[in-house]
Amino acid sequence: MRRTLTSLARSLPPARGLSTSASEGEQIVASVLFERLPVVVPKIDPVVYAFQEFSIPLETAISPKISRRDLQKIRREYLLGAHILGKGDYQIDYTPAPRITEADKNNDRRSLNRALDRRLYLLLYGTTYGALDGKPVWHFPEKVYGSEETLRKCAESALESVIGDLSHTYFVGNAPFAHMVIQPTENAPDIPSFKRFFFKSQVIATNKYNIRKCNDHVWVTKAELVEYFPEQAEFLNKMIIS
Repeated sequence: MRRTLTSLARSLPPARGLSTSASEGEQIVASVLFERLPVVVPKIDPVVYAFQEFSIPLETAISPKISRRDLQKIRREYLLGAHILGKGDYQIDYTPAPRITEADKNNDRRSLNRALDRRLYLLLYGTTYGALDGKPVWHFPEKVYGSEETLRKCAESALESVIGDLSHTYFVGNAPFAHMVIQPTENAPDIPSFKRFFFKSQVIATNKYNIRKCNDHVWVTKAELVEYFPEQAEFLNKMIIS
């Protein structure tokens, strides 16, 4: 059964403060949003294509010094660059690689070789800090902040423990780009205050990792990500810009 990030926080035991700015008993976790950027040019939006068609006569009227023929040449070069047009006046002789892979056809979410025109994010399924009764849950690579020099070092350690090394990764910035705060509620008044800080890291020059220390893993798009954390859909949609 899938369980959300909030459900994890409700079972966290109290512990000592982990930084000089944290209040006594407050928990801090460094979590990593590990993403693979698009590897092919996204298909041009039909609205953009329609605008290009519309803009040629408009620009001709506005810019009389530019001939319609020149505008058509500029437009054609743009469309060729976006892989919308193939053979034509330029006689480009090539066969584009398929945009739909076997992983797409089989809905293999464990593969990085899918959804090539979109960003993918790594999720792990297994035991993690605060999981109720030690049961496996879906979560991001993460680690409790302890003796590391900085919170980013803690995030690096969390990701390294999952993929083995960081040679094919790039951490974006030294500071977290988002955080969520869990506080006691009427339904769960005994849970401690809890903060999860998110760092962003990106896949570099590889299409496969040896994911370990988990029962399962998936690489999912932003739309698929909220399927695993429906209660955090609004938060994730604001946190992730794609």
